[in-house]
Amino acid sequence: MPKIKYVDMKLGADALGIISKANEIIESYAAQGLDLTLRQVYYQFVSRDLLANTEKSYKKLGDTISNGRLAGLIDWSRIKDRGRHSESNSHWDSPSDIVEGCAKQYQIDKWAGQKTRCEVWIEKDALSGVLDACCPKLDVPYFACKGYVSQSSMWEAAMRIVKKLGVTGSGCEKMVILHLGDHDPSGIDMTRDISDRLHLLSWGADISVKRIALNMDQITQYNPPPNPAKLTDTRAGDYIAKFGTESWELDALEPNVLIALITKEVKKLRNEKLWKEKVSEEQEARTLLQDVADSWSDVVKNL
Repeated sequence: MPKIKYVDMKLGADALGIISKANEIIESYAAQGLDLTLRQVYYQFVSRDLLANTEKSYKKLGDTISNGRLAGLIDWSRIKDRGRHSESNSHWDSPSDIVEGCAKQYQIDKWAGQKTRCEVWIEKDALSGVLDACCPKLDVPYFACKGYVSQSSMWEAAMRIVKKLGVTGSGCEKMVILHLGDHDPSGIDMTRDISDRLHLLSWGADISVKRIALNMDQITQYNPPPNPAKLTDTRAGDYIAKFGTESWELDALEPNVLIALITKEVKKLRNEKLWKEKVSEEQEARTLLQDVADSWSDVVKNL
């Protein structure tokens, strides 16, 4: 969608400078096929020392970007709100279109026969776009936890995993949950909570939970902007004793870093020979479906 002007407004030099830099950041990610949330744009400003890491700065950026969009200076489609979306039915113009759609969407379980399966869980729904960009290609289920996982969602996850591990002949013996969360008192504790409750609800199934971000080695490597640890958090005492008074948000890491990290960790868990065999099998079936779509008029004649 192009930049669309809805309101005439005069913006000052400071606002225009912020809008120009925001466009530069947004377009650099768009070129890589990635969209950002407002929070992610904000952290790009902070990491470039363009804004202080304060709520006041975050509000200022949000207001300026909102005005920039209304004034037709920022592409409306490039900044996403992951927490709000609508749903609708799909439609096709002809039966051949849906067959062609099936050819593009057809997938087999490429993890079938693997000894280990995995899922990717992320603390924030706002970062689900990062998972959208890599997990489907890896054929890995993913889940935005939205903080501490509700008891209902945790039970459903445990039952889903138990079913996968219990399918006769599947070959799967172990499930690994790759977890990403903020490095703050609650974000650290969420990894422990997921592990404890999954083991309780899955009757001792072979499940391991691996925290792959945000960890101190990544904080040292990428130097994301810190926040004060939340002293009102009941877990703050233990956190401060281990890590000090600063905390860090997962959003502060660039999407490319998170995508590369997830991809690396998933590939560690799979047998590449088996994976390539499944990819080849899937492609053969897609080609067959595409041939049917291309020859739809002949198919109808032969019915």
